[in-house]
Amino acid sequence: MANNKLFKGTLLLVSMAAAFAYYKYSRLSPDEKNDLAESIKEKSRKLYDQFLPDELKRVFDSKDTGSYASDFESGEQFSRKLK
Repeated sequence: MANNKLFKGTLLLVSMAAAFAYYKYSRLSPDEKNDLAESIKEKSRKLYDQFLPDELKRVFDSKDTGSYASDFESGEQFSRKLK
């Protein structure tokens, strides 16, 4: 019973924080949004460089990831065919 109440309370707090963050973001000017995005990118690059092991860096940095993305047409090529 106590776990259920704790879960509901935590869920409510997380929901309120997300709603507040959305409200604050919606009030930002386009320049502030760009600055925020650049700041997040810079921090993520810093975390990537500091904490990701070298083995994983090599996996993420390699161009050939074994995906099949190259087998598919780009959206632009596909939309030209539709016209």
